[in-house]
Amino acid sequence: MDLFDGIYKGKKVLVTGDTGFKGSWLCIWLKEMGADVYGYALPATSSRDNYVTCGLQSRIHHADGDIRDKEKLISFFNTVKPDVAFHLAAQPLVIESYNNPHYNFETNLMGTVNFFEAVRQCSSVKAAINVTTDKCYQNNEWVWGYRENDPMGGDDPYSASKGCSELITASYIKSFFSKPGTAHVASARAGNVIGGGDWADNRIIPDMMRAYMTNSISVIRNPASVRPWQFVLEPLFGYLKLGEKLLTDGKHFTGGWNFGPAAYENYTVGNVVNQVKTRIPSLKIDAPETGEKLHEAGLLKLDITKAVNLLGWKPKLNFEQTIAFTIDGYLFEIEEKGNIYQSRVEQINAYCKH
Repeated sequence: MDLFDGIYKGKKVLVTGDTGFKGSWLCIWLKEMGADVYGYALPATSSRDNYVTCGLQSRIHHADGDIRDKEKLISFFNTVKPDVAFHLAAQPLVIESYNNPHYNFETNLMGTVNFFEAVRQCSSVKAAINVTTDKCYQNNEWVWGYRENDPMGGDDPYSASKGCSELITASYIKSFFSKPGTAHVASARAGNVIGGGDWADNRIIPDMMRAYMTNSISVIRNPASVRPWQFVLEPLFGYLKLGEKLLTDGKHFTGGWNFGPAAYENYTVGNVVNQVKTRIPSLKIDAPETGEKLHEAGLLKLDITKAVNLLGWKPKLNFEQTIAFTIDGYLFEIEEKGNIYQSRVEQINAYCKH
């Protein structure tokens, strides 16, 4: 389970957004490696949230808080005095960014500023990572992957906010974290992350699993769109590896890093649907071609050469394994097969064996 030379054992690690999908999985992995885990986030939104079903409220130290509340966040940092901080608290959905753009920008921009202000004012922090997304890049629908030095951008409010979050990160690195004795800061950009425990609205896998549970039809939008699909532990492996390098080698590893599937792993939304149906044949699908669609990128790929060559990170799972890990995680929960926290731990152990 510990692929990081014991670097996190006994360390205080603060995770913003610990009640979210990726944040909760990250906390489980950190906890199992012996870290002292602290979370700061809005309360979980439903009883199905991974944070709730895994009983994380009794396993880590959590504080309810809004990432937009700068003073409360700074106070939490100064109380905890963490060694490492991961920033995952965000508005994470493209469609929701259209419904409430002000909240989207306020959370994803000022939330990032508040995180770095807290890091800046807490001398215990040695490494801090801002987790963003592949959608931070100005997407030109290229057939090749985006590299870390490509321009930030985004047409929809969500993508634009994540591009801005990256610019904020770069500004804080140059303005405040480039001097000796300051925290080592980086950003992590991942693709379309899937896995058991994600029940967010308007996401393809959660939507299909809800349809399966209710014996209803799952409506698929943009079936031809290509996305960098990843099982949740793939990018988390990258974030943790990046944190290890920041702690051991410092400012050589600051800046932006891509974590995505191998270059030849190019699969559409339709491919995902078909692969899921091999695991759940009774799933009902509809992909209508009519109606107005909000803008979403058609082709989006990441170039992971930098992480492979400099971090020693690479994706461990192929597309079929990615879907298998994901659906197995959902079915364990839906079919009430046992302790969900322990099932997540078992998936982490199985992933590490790859």
